[in-house]
Amino acid sequence: MPDLTSFHSAATLRRALESYENVIARQDVAKLPERDRWYREELPRAIASRASAHVTLPELVRVTEWKMARGEWRARNLVLVRGNEPEAVIDTSTDALSKIPHPTKPISTLATLAGVGPATASAVVAAAAPDSYPFFDELVAAQLPELGKVAWTLGYYSRYAEALRTRARKLGGDWTPVKLERALWALAGGKAGATE
Repeated sequence: MPDLTSFHSAATLRRALESYENVIARQDVAKLPERDRWYREELPRAIASRASAHVTLPELVRVTEWKMARGEWRARNLVLVRGNEPEAVIDTSTDALSKIPHPTKPISTLATLAGVGPATASAVVAAAAPDSYPFFDELVAAQLPELGKVAWTLGYYSRYAEALRTRARKLGGDWTPVKLERALWALAGGKAGATE
């Protein structure tokens, strides 16, 4: 598995993580700071508060809008996501999140919903289980050249997530795959992020 040590020191990563909100603000994308705050703070609490962890259709739409605002806007995917049946989103996401900690089953299960690919699915799972799953972002993946060209597949996501889990464990302390992903995204300067 990639080590990332040769790419960035722990101090550099900590500074980058601390700058994350400023990098979000510098993207100059309408509603991105608000969406990002909701995604980081409110969504994880909402998921954790439920007897059976899941997301609702409005939450899935907001996750998709956050992902696109932080990366590349794909209007067709958003239309497809909005077209999912509310009950199907709850049932599918309940099933998906019950499969944590499997490395790919939560992602593949969520990806059965219309408009949801590995990146969007990873955003939901990362909000539910940040200690195990990072958000799948192109700018972060590009900093892992040993994984090869970014492929929006479950196999690539599995290798990407394991690389970030391994490095987060090596960093120790309060590092999680989600925090490491945010630090690397901030180091890259943001934008041109997740697409699928």
